Amino acid sequence: MSAVSVAVAVVQYADQVLVGRRPEGSPLAGFWEFPGGKVQPHETPEQAAVRECREETGLEVRLVGPVQEVLYEYPHGPVCLYFHCATPLDPTRSPTAPFRWVPVGELAEYRFPPANAPIVEQLLRRCWTAENTWR
Repeated sequence: MSAVSVAVAVVQYADQVLVGRRPEGSPLAGFWEFPGGKVQPHETPEQAAVRECREETGLEVRLVGPVQEVLYEYPHGPVCLYFHCATPLDPTRSPTAPFRWVPVGELAEYRFPPANAPIVEQLLRRCWTAENTWR
């Protein structure tokens, strides 16, 4: 079984990051996640990250930083996640529920899917920022 390609926008603004809770009835229900979804055959992971963010949160974003790929084998199948660092084009606009802004320093209080662990750890260490820097 080949891995499903999933694009993710890690949207940061003013020391906050955009997260939402996965709905009941979906794989990994109840976990928190960054906006994202499957890459369609006609698009790049970058295009998918921007589209998925718009569709899920109502926010337009600009990709600004590095991409990190994570390959993970879940019980429901393998995924290849493309995490993109992003900033909102209009930071005054509120995201659509269930997405909301949370302080980066509080991410440890949220339960994320295991494949997100490297990104969450880097965000908590302030190693992955919207200023396009790895430290």
